[in-house]
Amino acid sequence: MSDPNKQSVQKLRCAIIQHQCDSDASANLQKSITGIRNATAQGARLILLQELHTSLYFCQIESTESFDLAEPVPGPTTQTLQQLAAELGVVIVASVFERHAEGLYHNTAVVLESDGSIAGKYRKMHIPDDSGYHEKYYFTPGDLGFTPITTSLGKLGVLVCWDQWFPEAARLMTLAGADILLYPTAIGWDANDDNGEKQRQIDAWQVIQRSHAIANNLPLLCCNRTGLEVSQQGSGQIDFWGNSFIVGQQGEILAQASAGHDSVLIAELDLSRTEQLRRIWPYLRDRRIDAYQELLNRYTDDNST
Repeated sequence: MSDPNKQSVQKLRCAIIQHQCDSDASANLQKSITGIRNATAQGARLILLQELHTSLYFCQIESTESFDLAEPVPGPTTQTLQQLAAELGVVIVASVFERHAEGLYHNTAVVLESDGSIAGKYRKMHIPDDSGYHEKYYFTPGDLGFTPITTSLGKLGVLVCWDQWFPEAARLMTLAGADILLYPTAIGWDANDDNGEKQRQIDAWQVIQRSHAIANNLPLLCCNRTGLEVSQQGSGQIDFWGNSFIVGQQGEILAQASAGHDSVLIAELDLSRTEQLRRIWPYLRDRRIDAYQELLNRYTDDNST
């Protein structure tokens, strides 16, 4: 739980950088940097980048050549952003394809402190495997747990994409003292989805995350990719739906991007509302931790005892 005696930031201007990626890693990183500078000029102190923001979404196919995109932490991307964070005095949440060791790779979010140091990292825990999202081929499940990263702006509960569908992940970050939930994301529509299915998917995606904000009385930032990406072998494509958003502690939408455009999204968070709301909606107080043992089961059969 949070330290009741800590002195924390109460009003926090934050930003999301949503942009389309192509095969030029340097150009993709420059898009992120330009967005960060833009956001900082508008007063943002905390900036969230999208999942795997320096490359195309290579997980559309399985290819050993794609492992060449991985880099260590610290490495070229983090070092560039560390220098930028120190120059601008901002906290940046970045996303990298991390090379942990030979043959061992992670989908990793890295938090860069405003002095240029690495505040910490989170390795994606839930790894999907679906048509167009072959992440189990590339990423080893995270081994750092659901631990918030302490920064000068508070404790950041950083999770990644598929993690956003699991209430347990958001709750565990909350119980460990997170002040904000943040989700770098890469999600979009399949070419075979009709308009009705597209709307159902994006509605579900937003509702589940807004519910995490509500159930934990925490503000939440979600930064998604945008634009159509065709796999390098031409075997498939994903139309990343953008719509990055920022919500407050009651799930209220503070800012939202559009579906198909690069965006710098800005909102001000009032972190003091967490304490105010928890006095009225005491979810943490009323949790029946004595009755939740079956959550540790994969599934509870009807005839189980």
